Amino acid sequence: MIWRVFTLLICCFAVQSSTAGSLSWVSQERWVSVKHVIDGDTFTTRRGEKVRLLGINTPETRHDTSPAQPLGNEAKTLLKRLIDGQQVRLGFDKEKKDKYGRTLAHVYLRDGLWVNADMVRQGLAHVYTFVPNTYAAEKLQRIEQEAIQHKRNMWSHPRWKVLEVDALDKSLLGQFRLVQASVSKVSRKRFRFQLGKLEVTIPRKYREGFKPDDFPHVGDKVLVRGRLRMSNKNKWFLSIHDKSDMAHIK
Repeated sequence: MIWRVFTLLICCFAVQSSTAGSLSWVSQERWVSVKHVIDGDTFTTRRGEKVRLLGINTPETRHDTSPAQPLGNEAKTLLKRLIDGQQVRLGFDKEKKDKYGRTLAHVYLRDGLWVNADMVRQGLAHVYTFVPNTYAAEKLQRIEQEAIQHKRNMWSHPRWKVLEVDALDKSLLGQFRLVQASVSKVSRKRFRFQLGKLEVTIPRKYREGFKPDDFPHVGDKVLVRGRLRMSNKNKWFLSIHDKSDMAHIK
């Protein structure tokens, strides 16, 4: 009798362990049904969950009194064509929710198409990553470079095209832009480098993610991404948060 009880307990433990493992695996990816596409990078599911496509950003559609940004409606149309009314698979990075309570996910169709990457590939989204969700940043960046080279959609529009440092003017303040130039000065100790009149800084809270080899050298041509700002001394600066916010240009 004792042996029977012992055997039963072992079996129960084995089943529980197996189930726990399965649940743990399933929780990393899951399927949802798309109900409504809000804009080019956000949609809701039939269960009321709001999902934000991870690692990218698309031009805004019209909100209240704010008009749509150039190509905002086109980005929404593309996402709608890709996922509207379908079941899609959500894949996650380290943080699954943003401060607005939206689920952050990479989205895949049943045929395996990576929707986030396809939006970038077609030039209707740019790479937009936040630490610690940087797992796919370099892959998306390579896809973005191809779209830039072919000047697809937003990359041929004045509002979105890659800027040269000499083209910076005050009408661009506050915009998230991609800027390219040759490195004129590097200060590894201060975690910053200079692209002509634009100083690129790394805020203290993100410095652990940068190694000495990640910094460019004087003369390197690089592309950086971030929000354009101006200091109290009327100096242009842009902050990067991850090494994927900078790319060397051949």
